This record gives sequence, C-alpha cells and structure tokens, in this order.
Amino acid sequence: MPATFVDDKAPICVPFILEHLDAHRARHAKAADGCTTTTARPPPLVIGLNGIQGAGKTTLVAALTTALEGKNVHAVVCSIDDFYLTHDDQTALAAQHPDNALVQHRGEPGTHDIALAVQVFCQLMQGLPAKIPQYDKAAFQGQGDRLPESAWVPVNQPGQTYVDVVMLEGWSVGFRPISDEEVEQRWKAPSRTLQSHKLEHLLFVNQNLRAYDTLTSLFDLFIQIDSEDTEYVYIWRAEQEEHLRLIKGDSNAGMTKEQVVHFVDGYYPAYELYTDGIRSGIFSDRPGCQLRMVVGRDRCVKQVMRI
Repeated sequence: MPATFVDDKAPICVPFILEHLDAHRARHAKAADGCTTTTARPPPLVIGLNGIQGAGKTTLVAALTTALEGKNVHAVVCSIDDFYLTHDDQTALAAQHPDNALVQHRGEPGTHDIALAVQVFCQLMQGLPAKIPQYDKAAFQGQGDRLPESAWVPVNQPGQTYVDVVMLEGWSVGFRPISDEEVEQRWKAPSRTLQSHKLEHLLFVNQNLRAYDTLTSLFDLFIQIDSEDTEYVYIWRAEQEEHLRLIKGDSNAGMTKEQVVHFVDGYYPAYELYTDGIRSGIFSDRPGCQLRMVVGRDRCVKQVMRI
C-alpha cells in the first residue's frame, strides 16, 4: 500500500451531493408551503455508498464528512458492518446451515440485522433521537460481536446538531437481488468463485438479499467506487496486510498471501453476482441520482458517470 494516498474522489462527490441536497431542500420547501403540519426542516438526504474493498472507501467517507461540514452540512456516517448480526445470532445462522460456507462468517447478505438498520434509518429520517449500533470485529477471537447499546453513537439527541445528510457505506451496500434463473446462469458460466459453491447455497444468499431492498429503497442518492477489474481486491487486500506488517514491525503480522486469497474468496461470490446490477443503476425511476467512479489499479479515478 502506498505510504501516502491522495483522495481524488471527494472533489467529484461533493458537488454531486450539494446539487442534490439543494434540490431535496427545494422540493421539501415547496411541499411545506402552506402546510402547517410539515416540519420546518427537511428530512436528511440519505446516501448509499458502495466501494469495492480497498478502493479508498474509508478515505472517501472521512473526506466527504469533513468537506460537507465545511459547507455547514452536518453528515452522519453509518457502516453496514455495524448492523451485523450479534455473535449469538451469527453462530445460530451458521449452525442452521452447516454446509453453506457463505454464511459461516459475517459478510454475505443474510448476516446483517436489516430490521434494526431500517429502524435506525427511519428514526434518522424523521429527525428522531437515535443510536447507531457499533460492532467489534475483534470480539470472540475475530468472529466479532455487536457492542452493548451503551456504546452506540447517539444522534439527534437534545443539544446535538441537526443532521443534514446520512450516509450508509459498505462493500455490499446497494446490491439488489437477481432472479433465481440469473443466479443459475452465472453459476454455470465461467467464474472465479461461484462454482466453488452449491447452487442452492447461492440461491439462499440471493433470497436473503431480498430483505435488503427495504433499506436500499430509502436512499435518495447512490455513490459507487467501482474498479476496472474487481479482482484488484485481492491485490489491495494483500497490500493492506503488508502495510500492517510494516506498521507493526512484525513480519508475521496479518494474513499471508494464501490466507488473503481464502479470505477474499469468502465474499467474492457477491461481487460476481451483483456488481453488474450496480453498474447498470440501482434506481430504475430516478436517472441522474447515481454517481459511478471507476478506479484503476492505482486506486485513482479513471472514469466518472451519472446513471
């Protein structure tokens, strides 16, 4: 991983967000004109942010938050990771499907508490006091667990700044389910990882993903960090592990190259099933509300398009 990483994505995203935030506020003001039951402030603009792992998503989210604050726009960021099932629930899920490798660990659709995510987002959208869950990936020797509610992040509490923008980020954010027939077609076609799994196991994940549509449908905008080749994720993850070894000064720290391949293989099937759907656009009735940035091997933006 490079010693320094220059963010070239925030300057692309901020104008896109501000443009739609202005339109969002204008629509609300027009709807509120003469209506005494409508609140004076518009609901927050809800943005989904998908980024292939290692492409600079974390850096972008931090840069966006800072840049928006500089425009007097208060943004709150949630990670889809913080809505993972509790350790007990994940263990139970794995036990119910012991031969399905896709749900033996957190990550794939079905390993999140979507009901909780929708509840939190609805509270945020209504301007109600809310608490954003937090997840400890190091708990239970790396199996992970949700932190107790006392450790959750309070939002919209008395005395806190009103939220203008809510972002949900994650590698799988925005994935839409496909038909069972398409899952089978992709499974039969040449692929990197799909044929390593039984068809019924892929169909189970795809069925789980249908519940995520309720959350995805809350988005006003969508931002995607795509890559010229999704298999860059293997290289980028290996670089992250090498960077970890350099920081710790321990040649044995982190995952080996073989362990990285095994780790990425665990969630790569979702990329093979659902990336094309995101690339073609997740909003069927709202053209121009999705921003797609395609990065190269160096993580720098090579192409930008609105969908």
